[in-house]
Amino acid sequence: MTVNALIEKLVRPEIRALRAYHVPDAIGLIKLDAMENPYPWPEDLREAWLDELRNAEVNRYPDPRSPALQQALRSAMGIPADAALLLGNGSDELIQMLALTIATPGRTVLSFDPGFVMYRMIALFAGLNYVGVPLRADDFGLDQDLVLEAIERERPALVFIAYPNNPTGNLFDTSTIESIIEASPGLVILDEAYAPFTDTSFLPHLGRWPNLLVMRTVSKMGLAGLRLGYVAGPPEWIDEIDKTRLPYNINVLTQASAAFALRHKHVFDIQTQAIRAQRAQLMTALTDLDGIEPYPSDANFILVRTVKRQAGAIFEGLEHRGVLIKRLDGTHPLLADCLRITVGTAEENRALFAALRETLAALPTD
Repeated sequence: MTVNALIEKLVRPEIRALRAYHVPDAIGLIKLDAMENPYPWPEDLREAWLDELRNAEVNRYPDPRSPALQQALRSAMGIPADAALLLGNGSDELIQMLALTIATPGRTVLSFDPGFVMYRMIALFAGLNYVGVPLRADDFGLDQDLVLEAIERERPALVFIAYPNNPTGNLFDTSTIESIIEASPGLVILDEAYAPFTDTSFLPHLGRWPNLLVMRTVSKMGLAGLRLGYVAGPPEWIDEIDKTRLPYNINVLTQASAAFALRHKHVFDIQTQAIRAQRAQLMTALTDLDGIEPYPSDANFILVRTVKRQAGAIFEGLEHRGVLIKRLDGTHPLLADCLRITVGTAEENRALFAALRETLAALPTD
């Protein structure tokens, strides 16, 4: 039997139909495609961090409870005292743990499209059904009647709500989210990955509903390389989800580095405020640019629609001029002609804008 024949025999058809998650090569480019904090650590903080790492016992397995890191997260993020906490290797692992916890054939994961692609992919990995309720075409908001009808029809075991939404950047209506939580027969997870860039959160509402969990990551605040996410909620739920966690999932260096960084959160808060300010300036500049329609954002990126329907040409023109953004055109019908731009430093944003003007000027006018 050939390798291909064996693969066809053993690998699930839905897995064979997928493509592995692709990360484009950004060497030599201004990287504005992945919603990262563009600011490096200050040198004095970097040196203190390296001193901290010298004490890390890399010859030992990490403490699976991560007590120092959990305490640092509670102090820095204002997690309610009566909420339990579970850590993951990024939000992706937490989504996987949640799916595995409820994975019974025939059960459904529900979310909203266009949205975070990993909800759909991990549902598929876990053998669950996925239902994506379409957002409104005009403003990417939630259609409450459509959502509640889907919940009544599908009876989902998990509902994921990205808040703000990725890739659209908007916050959904609070009362609609509350209606979703109350109508859902299963767990509702508010994914607040972009919490540093907005002032609205469901974290203070933990305990108000027995089926509400809040998930976050430290990636967007400037710690993307550490791969650390966390989910908070009722202790009874966290205890069950913890059973699907692989042993020692948060390594020694991540535990030490994240706990150290969170003790210096004020440094990252300053960077976050700078990104917010740059977001406002970039939004103004994009609004004044012919051929580009930006959408309001509460995240560290801005979704734009190319009025002339030339998203591919603009993406390639920017890449040719040394700027890498995210092309979303073709990924979902509601994202036709759309591109996503991560907010960079002032210098990066100026370079982006100059490259964008040159690219637009070079496009055919017919």
